[in-house]
Amino acid sequence: MLLQATLNGPFTKADHPAVPESVEELTRDAVACVAAGARAFHIHPRDADGRERLDPDVVDGVVSTVKAACAMPVGVTTGEWIEPDPKRRCRFISQWRTPDYTSVNLSERGSVEVMRACLEAGIGIEAGVCTVEDAEKLVESELGPLVTRIMIEPVDVPAVDAVALVDAIHAVLDLHGLVAPRLQHGDGEATWVLLSDAVRRGIDTRIGLEDTLYDPDGTLTAGNSALVAAAVLLGAGGVTGPATGSR
Repeated sequence: MLLQATLNGPFTKADHPAVPESVEELTRDAVACVAAGARAFHIHPRDADGRERLDPDVVDGVVSTVKAACAMPVGVTTGEWIEPDPKRRCRFISQWRTPDYTSVNLSERGSVEVMRACLEAGIGIEAGVCTVEDAEKLVESELGPLVTRIMIEPVDVPAVDAVALVDAIHAVLDLHGLVAPRLQHGDGEATWVLLSDAVRRGIDTRIGLEDTLYDPDGTLTAGNSALVAAAVLLGAGGVTGPATGSR
């Protein structure tokens, strides 16, 4: 099972003082997370003013620096909030050279076109599926067999409802024979519930300040490497559990 570290997301030090924003901070965090057990990364590159960007000069510069330091695969985002125009997103992606993969949220406008742009550019796709409807959209796109992995990632879901929702998403993917590796994670109060459930399923998962500011015991975390270490203690990153994504 792969354990991916999600270092910053759209958040800043206003959310938690340990959120890495600069390339230097991302690099230090990545090295520390590798030592703690992470074997891949998802980051949101920022420019010198701290703004999230999809421009190739920013993305390639940040990713190449982080990859050189941690010697692990590094992916980025294609978040619609960073660049609302799908055509501009696709144009930026066509010029990327250093990301190993990028997340594409099926719920966002232009997601299918963005996935096609990734394939044309040779950039791996993490297909972000938040709902059953997203899973069905991935099936309808006919791009499911071509993605690097499928990220099952309910957003803002109460912990008590989270496992039932991912059960339903896995069921759709299973029904249609989508066999790409699955990475399951949550955010907020569902973070540790869905990470533990991913460990039980024997599939990839992720952890980091993008997903939660709290350790499993509910205390404010010291930072990304502490979250990775906690995930490892729960079994993430090991080779345990069934090979299938379904319950």
